[in-house]
Amino acid sequence: MAMTRLILYTKHLDRMVAFYTAHFGYFVHSHPDADDRMTELRPDGDGVILLLHPAGKAQKQGQVQVKLVFDVEDVDAARNSLIAAGVDVGPVHRADGYGFANMKDPSGNAVQISGRAAWDRGMTDAG
Repeated sequence: MAMTRLILYTKHLDRMVAFYTAHFGYFVHSHPDADDRMTELRPDGDGVILLLHPAGKAQKQGQVQVKLVFDVEDVDAARNSLIAAGVDVGPVHRADGYGFANMKDPSGNAVQISGRAAWDRGMTDAG
């Protein structure tokens, strides 16, 4: 059994689609229809499918109960690219030989870019 999909509830559907397609290589696979209210975003290659579901009026946005982590080979370069594209990214932190940086998506969900996977593979420059 493997996790292949993650549902994110949002009040900012268009901004969420733009964020994940512009910065993390996702593409829109399907838009909502009468039977299914979710917009499906698929990665270009392997990875978790994101299902964007309209949030209810009472749902709070950006609760830090889940953090989406995107593996990158070079955290500093990825961070600089995101900042150049207008994304507010926090500083690079170093832990046990790899780097990571945090940000929020347009709905306030915690997102991280991490060099941990590269470090796990024994690469010397993992951000």
